[in-house]
Amino acid sequence: MVIHPDLGSQLVNLCSALLLLTCFAIIAQRRLSACVDLFALQSVFLAVTAALVAFLTGAHHIYIAAALTVVIKVIILPRILKAVIERLNVKRELVLNINIPSSLLICGALVILAFYITQPIISLGFLLTQDSLAIALSIVLIGFFIMIARKKAVTQVIGFLVIENGLFLGATAAAYGMPLIVELGVFFDILVAGLIIGVYTHRLQDTFDSVDTSKLTGLKE
Repeated sequence: MVIHPDLGSQLVNLCSALLLLTCFAIIAQRRLSACVDLFALQSVFLAVTAALVAFLTGAHHIYIAAALTVVIKVIILPRILKAVIERLNVKRELVLNINIPSSLLICGALVILAFYITQPIISLGFLLTQDSLAIALSIVLIGFFIMIARKKAVTQVIGFLVIENGLFLGATAAAYGMPLIVELGVFFDILVAGLIIGVYTHRLQDTFDSVDTSKLTGLKE
């Protein structure tokens, strides 16, 4: 089966746009379990994007990265995070550092900034996925913002994972993926980080009877 390069580029851009859309959905969501589900959905779109790039470019090692994305980010990490939520019995994030309407406006501004920054780079490029580079930077910036705007450890962890998804998309867009050994190392680090995060949130709950990271400021006193 042969796909015209223009059509292939449009499909990659569509999947990238869906990744960005899930970022806004996470920002607009207060329920922790829904945030985890949206991250898993974002990772599905990321895996599809990677598989498309692998198919269109013949970079077959990206298929392995796409499969690992499904196993680790769609199946394993969401289960770990949902187990943490279930154990801590924290269903919703009631208090935010920045309210949802303001957060959505800020994220919109971050997207505009990302496209402005990458526009000179995109005009010089020739890659099939070059238009996804701006979206990848947008996702990274929004991931950072999620970590700042939210108080619960679980949603801050999701912000960190969103950043990683953006970086993976950026690597795919800029260089058709990283060397396989690097990708395997990154996925292993993410899996270990997920396990450490589970322990960290349990300790936070045991110590402060809350997973609100602002409580950690009490350690300075």
